[in-house]
Amino acid sequence: MNFFFVLNGKTLKQLAIVVTTAFFAAWFLYVGNIVHLPAFSAKIGPKAIYKGEKDLALTFNIGWGDEKAEPILDILKKENVKSATFFLAGSWAERHPDLVARIVKEGYEIGILGYNYEDYTELEEQKIRQDIAKAQDAFKKLNVKDIKLIRAPTGHFDQKTLKVAERLGYTVVHWSLDSKDWTNPGIDVIIKNTAQAKKGDILLLHASDSAKQTAKALPQIIQGVNSKNLKFVSVSEMIANAETKTSEVK
Repeated sequence: MNFFFVLNGKTLKQLAIVVTTAFFAAWFLYVGNIVHLPAFSAKIGPKAIYKGEKDLALTFNIGWGDEKAEPILDILKKENVKSATFFLAGSWAERHPDLVARIVKEGYEIGILGYNYEDYTELEEQKIRQDIAKAQDAFKKLNVKDIKLIRAPTGHFDQKTLKVAERLGYTVVHWSLDSKDWTNPGIDVIIKNTAQAKKGDILLLHASDSAKQTAKALPQIIQGVNSKNLKFVSVSEMIANAETKTSEVK
């Protein structure tokens, strides 16, 4: 016995709509499951990234001084760490073009640490915009292109900081693990602080001259991360392979 199904034009159109809707629903569910990056944000609005889903991002802040950055770059090269993100103050970059050029040449990512060392939460939006614009000009003159990341100079930020950064095309990056190397608590303490590192962490370190013990602690920090089979990635690489959560920033 043969069965014949007759579909008219209206039925075919309805079927096409159902199939298309199902496809896009499945796609959005898929994307929602693979894009998940912990972030600080308001319920609605721009976000500041502070943690990823896997791997580990080594980040260094540099605001002043010319003695500590080069030894840290030497150690990264010796330990074969090919991915790290350096957040540089524009004023520092202007004074140390050779070091900026070396960071770029060795394949490390550069983010902006403002221009001057100012607390963005204490500035009006216009002043924040001016500070970032000065940093932009500094890096442009140094031929550093495609900077997408920014970190608040003091680490303090609020909704107006996030809004200004977003309008200028930047993602604000915080951290999930602070080595506290800037307090110079001793090499062993810095190593102990970073021993808590786990997948998805953005680790804060400093390469300014005020962080006097970082370079000596760095080889053991790197070895500790390697012993956990964690891969070093740039912050941008971490963002590209992550999921999202949000915590409100007022």
